[in-house]
Amino acid sequence: MSTSTTSRTSGTTSAGPLPAGHPDESRLDRLGMPHVLRFGFFGLLLVMTGVGVESNILTPHMVEVLGSPEATVSAIITGHSVSVLIASYLGGSLSDLFGPRRIMAAGAVIFVVFQVLFLVSLAAGSLELAAITYFLRGFGFPMFAFAFIVWVNITAPPERNSTAIGWFYVMYTGGLPTLGSLVALGAIPAFGGGGEGGVGETGAMWLAGGLVALGFLLAHFGIRDERGRHRLAPAGESASQVLTAGIRLTFTNRRVAMGFMIRLINTAPQFGMFIMLPVVISTTLGWGQSRWLAMTVAVYATNILVNAVFGAIGDRWGWRRTVKWFGITGSAVGLLLWWYVPHMVPPGSTWGYVLSVVAGCIFGCLLAGFVPMGAIMPALAPDHRGAAMAMYTTAAGGAIFVGSAVVAIVFNVASWIGMSDFARNSLVVWIFVALYACAFVMIRHLKVPQDEIKEKHGKLFGRRQVPLTEEAVDPAQPLPVDPQDDSPAQTDPRTASTR
Repeated sequence: MSTSTTSRTSGTTSAGPLPAGHPDESRLDRLGMPHVLRFGFFGLLLVMTGVGVESNILTPHMVEVLGSPEATVSAIITGHSVSVLIASYLGGSLSDLFGPRRIMAAGAVIFVVFQVLFLVSLAAGSLELAAITYFLRGFGFPMFAFAFIVWVNITAPPERNSTAIGWFYVMYTGGLPTLGSLVALGAIPAFGGGGEGGVGETGAMWLAGGLVALGFLLAHFGIRDERGRHRLAPAGESASQVLTAGIRLTFTNRRVAMGFMIRLINTAPQFGMFIMLPVVISTTLGWGQSRWLAMTVAVYATNILVNAVFGAIGDRWGWRRTVKWFGITGSAVGLLLWWYVPHMVPPGSTWGYVLSVVAGCIFGCLLAGFVPMGAIMPALAPDHRGAAMAMYTTAAGGAIFVGSAVVAIVFNVASWIGMSDFARNSLVVWIFVALYACAFVMIRHLKVPQDEIKEKHGKLFGRRQVPLTEEAVDPAQPLPVDPQDDSPAQTDPRTASTR
């Protein structure tokens, strides 16, 4: 007889999460969102909405308030992205040491405190203080968000782990940039906006700090789950071993390293365009700030809506194939459309704006073709799945650094040699396309046995020939091995679960 007790309201037992199909599961559990973490998911949405408020207004606002050239502001944003990159790794590794609850709290406090100091620095017109406080603020939201994804991983039942991670990204990208841009769109005029660098932008950024604080409080006091309060790493591992596990894996498994680089490239253009496009769309092409923000909402709302679709396509047609043709190739084409279509239509025209939004939505849609990378990464290192996912989340944060660094480098070089704004910005876009070309070459090496079956028998349309599951692998046949792979031997997927 089992001695565990069940809570219908929490969706857990004293021994762990309820298995899929348990009669005491809640409706949220059956939808794939762990009921016990529901306030964490909605808290994450609020936090990322707060983070996303500034995503499309910060560059022109800082240029106006600080009186600094755009290249200098881009360098400050690049520094911020470095701290985001570091914190994206620390969010997972520190959660293993201290438990995700504490790391989420630390991340939220860091963001709110340094958001206040950053806004004070802008009000004082201090370039140096603004750079320092914005850099330190960058440690905040990744620690909160990626500590929570660890909590999700240890709470969701294995049968629904991937779905739970999908819900995480719905909330994450739903806030940054989609709802964040919507909040900015309404808050700027409400606070008396009226142009770049105005009081409306300042008021919106103060509101952003309040949203982050509210989201943290909802998650901190709403989640009633003991697993997130304690150390997760094995007792025998030292702090240094836990903190360096993901880095060691990246240097010993070259396919994990390539997966890391592909994830870096994935959304780097998105964050680069956040820096470059606001001025182009709102000022240069004459559509105004409100229409730029509306365009951003449309583009990334499209991305959110199709994330689950491309996850299903990956399971049906093959993970690598989906990433290669929809994610990499499709995003490169979509990025070119988003840049060149607005310049091919009459500036300021309504129909030209609509076509430009459609072009942007094509990019946002096909960007979701990278979703199966979340299944590929842990499958590349089945004996070190946690460390592989830590590097995956690190790459997600690192994409901000790559995107902003490309813009900063090109802008500075362009200012030295006297390039026109259009030539400079076009060069940025083509560098991102070249990075997608590098990802196209690397993806062919990320073969995993589970995906080989999908690629062999899967069809994008029509009836599948065989079930594309691990059970379809013939146990009498040896597993396929990449002859170019020099990484350590992997665990047989017939005995290892995959996300």
